[in-house]
Amino acid sequence: MRRFIEIRLMETFLVVSEHTAEDCERALQYFHEYHEGYLTKFWWGCLDQDHNGYAIIEAENHDHAMMSVPPLAREKARIIKLAHFKQLAKHPG
Repeated sequence: MRRFIEIRLMETFLVVSEHTAEDCERALQYFHEYHEGYLTKFWWGCLDQDHNGYAIIEAENHDHAMMSVPPLAREKARIIKLAHFKQLAKHPG
């Protein structure tokens, strides 16, 4: 009898966590308290007046990618599924 192994490929997502200039320190605190390791996975535009945290992560789906954002910051967060094209192909549709 053959054995079959199910391989689940993770998807790649851009996570954008928006906050205001006034909430900048609080946003960083949320990430630190939620999961200290996630704070270092995000790149922050705050020093250039772009109050967003950016991360490229692998997850099973949009919902799982959203879990990288602390609950208090999820309302403004955006999750964008990314694709990497190795060669030019016709756009479907």
